[in-house]
Amino acid sequence: MEFKKRVWAFFLLCAILFAVCAFTPYGSLNPLAAPAARPVLLPGGTPFGVKFFTRGVIVVGVTDIESYDGVASPAKDAGIRTGDVITAVNGMQVNTTEELAEAVNASKGADTVLTVLRGEEQFTVTVKPKRSVSDNLYRSGLWVRDSTAGIGTVTYVDPSSGRFGGLGHGICDPDTGNPLPMLKGVVCEVTVTGVIKGRRSEPGELTGKFSLKTLGALDKNTECGVFGVLDDTGAFAFSPMEICYSGEMKTGKAQILTTVEGVAPRLYEIRIVRIYENSGCTKNFLLEVTDKALLEKTGGIVQGMSGSPVIQNGRICGAVTHVMISDPARGYGIFIENMLDSQE
Repeated sequence: MEFKKRVWAFFLLCAILFAVCAFTPYGSLNPLAAPAARPVLLPGGTPFGVKFFTRGVIVVGVTDIESYDGVASPAKDAGIRTGDVITAVNGMQVNTTEELAEAVNASKGADTVLTVLRGEEQFTVTVKPKRSVSDNLYRSGLWVRDSTAGIGTVTYVDPSSGRFGGLGHGICDPDTGNPLPMLKGVVCEVTVTGVIKGRRSEPGELTGKFSLKTLGALDKNTECGVFGVLDDTGAFAFSPMEICYSGEMKTGKAQILTTVEGVAPRLYEIRIVRIYENSGCTKNFLLEVTDKALLEKTGGIVQGMSGSPVIQNGRICGAVTHVMISDPARGYGIFIENMLDSQE
């Protein structure tokens, strides 16, 4: 009888172990299985200047032309809108305003096919340029630009590869809100020279002086930030930090690392007010500046601080992205995982 009990106990134990293994992820019962390494990054907080060149040229306006046939707007007649991106003329790629103007003038008034990017949609339109009375050149009635520049903040640098992420949001078209298609981008050293203090309904701004010194290059412009490679990571004085996953973030005390004068970042106290679940790519949490020195200097969050890393319990958990227009002391942040996922 005692032997039978032991046999039944053995089979019962085997059944329990089988059930546990069947419903447990592979490797979790292996005592030798190492947990996935938590990424370790250099926190940024350093301002950088961005010189951004688009793939194609951006339409910033559509206007009339005083032509020899009367007032006309070929671009408007073709349905081109502000915010569209012209990527080719008669199948030939254009990336500068000069290339577009030369291609349109070369048409001598013949039907000209423009390739247009509008959001995610690409299509073609046909325009018939008119000769302008003012300069005798054939024109389409388009006002365009091919580059932009501004100040942002580095969020993190991967010390092993030199790759970095910044801004926490893309460089976007002001009308559509879509990230601009990037041809190339250059990262320059910048010195913060002043602050326009933020007030209710009046967002503030960091002002700065661009240096001729190039720090690196951008290779991606996404909804979650800009990404690229820096030539030298030795300028980042803060020690490497592990990341904090979104599920580990807590409401309450935290810090931001940012630069509001000169080139050296420092830590300022903030409070995580709310964490949003299933909030998509950006605006994942609400933060409030509580540091008296920062409030006195900037009024809270100002343009140019986008990308400033948010640190909680010694770990990088995200970055500042937007200011609340109604209350400059408050703003939104992005989870660090979203930036890391977007850089790949």
